[in-house]
Amino acid sequence: MEDQEMQLKVKRVTDKFTESMYVLANEPSIALYRLQEHVRRSLPELVQHKTDMQSWEEQSQGAIYTVEYACSAVKSMTNSSLYFKNIDGLLRQAISLKEQISSSQGRRKRALDPGMLKDGVEKHSSGI
Repeated sequence: MEDQEMQLKVKRVTDKFTESMYVLANEPSIALYRLQEHVRRSLPELVQHKTDMQSWEEQSQGAIYTVEYACSAVKSMTNSSLYFKNIDGLLRQAISLKEQISSSQGRRKRALDPGMLKDGVEKHSSGI
């Protein structure tokens, strides 16, 4: 009886040992299979995210370039305020000179026109 009991215990131990060896022998392949399965499921989504990120990066670079260009334009405009002040002064001077010329031409025209009196009233030469 003891022999039979011992054989049963030995069989159980060997079965457990064989099962453990089988699991250990197959575990890496199962892990690799699960890993491959995970990669196949998640790879398309990761590729889509990568494509989206590249597109956003391009758009961001374009926006950054636009903003930098606008900033440099504003800086150059603020640096040109001296030129605008100079232009403003020259325009005011030109307007003043134009008004002086117009006024002197008007006086000269009135002085040279024989049909006009000094006060700007026309002489009437009536043949009556």
